[in-house]
Amino acid sequence: MVVAAAASGCDAVVVIREYNPKLDSERVQQVERNCEVGPSGEYSLHADLLGDPVCRVRNSPAYLMLVAEIAVDGGGDETREVVGMIRGCIKTVTCGRKLSRKANFSPEFRPVFTKLAYILGLRVSPSHRRMKIGLKLVSGMEDWFRNNGAEYSYIATDAANKPSVNLFTGKCGYSEFRNPSVLVHPVFAHRLRVNNRVKIIKLSASDAETIYRQRFSTTEFFPRDIDSVLKNNLNLGTFLAVPKDCPHSISWTGSDQFLSNPPESWAIMSVWNCNDVFKLEVKGASRLKKGFAKTTRILDRIFPFLNLPSLPKIFNPFGLHLFYGFGGEGPLYLEFAKALFDFGHNLAKEHKCGVVATEVASEDPLKLVIPHWKVLSFADLWCIKRLDEDYSEGFVGDWRKSQPGLSFFLDPREF
Repeated sequence: MVVAAAASGCDAVVVIREYNPKLDSERVQQVERNCEVGPSGEYSLHADLLGDPVCRVRNSPAYLMLVAEIAVDGGGDETREVVGMIRGCIKTVTCGRKLSRKANFSPEFRPVFTKLAYILGLRVSPSHRRMKIGLKLVSGMEDWFRNNGAEYSYIATDAANKPSVNLFTGKCGYSEFRNPSVLVHPVFAHRLRVNNRVKIIKLSASDAETIYRQRFSTTEFFPRDIDSVLKNNLNLGTFLAVPKDCPHSISWTGSDQFLSNPPESWAIMSVWNCNDVFKLEVKGASRLKKGFAKTTRILDRIFPFLNLPSLPKIFNPFGLHLFYGFGGEGPLYLEFAKALFDFGHNLAKEHKCGVVATEVASEDPLKLVIPHWKVLSFADLWCIKRLDEDYSEGFVGDWRKSQPGLSFFLDPREF
């Protein structure tokens, strides 16, 4: 357990302690309901964690949730109120690559791993802000990170969320690191047409792991426990797009045979079911805009053959599927990736999701072919801090100073 205490007034004390599901579940959910997520303005995004405040970190190798509890002495009667919380998790990821030689002296790049911590879900009740509670929560979580051997800690926030950016870069010692884009697309009432020149194969978890490890393990942020991700019940499958006339589309004989003789172009993608973890809801829209969105859905349902774009019920609780592990090779890679997106959209339609989403690096060419609506998508900002210097293998040096690659591996457990 991590415990810290600080006085915030003559008769009030703020205690940072580990989350207790029996005592705190309803109270932290109330704090969530009181907090708006996203930039200030007409709209705000609210999350319903379906009664499990730890759901967003529960699938990580190691995780912790802390709460900030304020105790007030009211003349002999002490009252306690949860006014904030923070979640954190730790995993081992690729932070770079090194050149090594096999027994036959042929050069090969190998991943360099580091132990990385991630902070998410920092919330402080609006009525208790400007009391340094957020700073105390971050400090308590970082203590736990250090005690568990994490070398780096990072956070992801909407680039337009200035209070969050200022807290981490101005007061907590983090520096801006990466600027990926969150691409969000509504799930239409009609199905999307999948490229008929492409065959999509659903892979077993072991085949998917083999391809990911052999082709993408040197990609930044690749999780060393990719097998745990792929075997998780929330993973709906990994899908491989290949030319319809290639031998692998006619008879699949396994990932080893595929990698020994791959087609000229291919693409891969996995799907994570956030729909069973949390629901989202956009609040603040006018009746006119809600009515317009409803009209687009009605027209799309009545005339699906017209392929009309329609806005799902984002003004009511909705779920999403997350696409991750996008990768591939060849001159038609992007075309095949688009086919995987269309297939994934139709899968999300079957699961009654409101949107599908993915996150890509700022210079990733996938941004040009993955359909998304700008009104739903946003620029993300990742900030990083070095906690310790004893864990990594030393081939990368200071990861904070490294240049971003064209892509990174999105871990669905942290979205």
